[in-house]
Amino acid sequence: MADEIKYEYKTVRTVRGTDGLVISKMQKDGWEFVEQAQGTFRSTLDFRRPKKPLPWPLIGAAAGVLVILAIVIGTASALSGGDEKKDESDKPAAAASEKPSATPTPAAAESAATEVITTRNNPEFAALLKTGDTCDEANLDFATRHKGRTVAFNGSIADMAPHGDYDTRYDFLLGPGDKGPNTAVGPSFKYEDVNIFDLRLTGKKIPATVGVGDKFRFVAEVGEFNADQCLFFLHPVSTEIR
Repeated sequence: MADEIKYEYKTVRTVRGTDGLVISKMQKDGWEFVEQAQGTFRSTLDFRRPKKPLPWPLIGAAAGVLVILAIVIGTASALSGGDEKKDESDKPAAAASEKPSATPTPAAAESAATEVITTRNNPEFAALLKTGDTCDEANLDFATRHKGRTVAFNGSIADMAPHGDYDTRYDFLLGPGDKGPNTAVGPSFKYEDVNIFDLRLTGKKIPATVGVGDKFRFVAEVGEFNADQCLFFLHPVSTEIR
């Protein structure tokens, strides 16, 4: 039992397609790859590595320090015991005199940061949906600064094709507006390798199938912009029929 190896563990979440790079980097740092859980857009990677044994002299010194701290804490507690009730009696008055802080709470700040981006609350996004060049640098600028944020817009399916050899997974090309395959403005938004369930269809009349030209209210997470392909990648959050 004395020679039993003890491990420390680490879990890393990656964007789909970067798993190999992350595993390679972690292995160079001495981590052993244990397990992978594949999600729709992200993977969870588990690693472990042997804990470095603590030298015995340090263990002895640490134990000595703990004993000294215990004695000091016990003595201080005994000396301050007589004043404890007095301090407790003063707390309500002190609390009553405190004024509310004007600083926003962390929850309020987080709520503001996670606001869904629309054409109404974000002029930059409104202009992006009207650009006539799908390769415009405005796409890259927006994707870089808002990656991971959520956007919502009225659009339609410009194209739809099976992903690889799959029969039930697709690549969707989306455009702003209602013109489907005839869309001539805005970025070429792409959902890659998703099935119909991944679209999270909502609304009064949810269709059994979807196709080119169908109009929706898309809510999606901002991904990356591929400047070589002029494709703006999104990840579906919800899709409401219009």
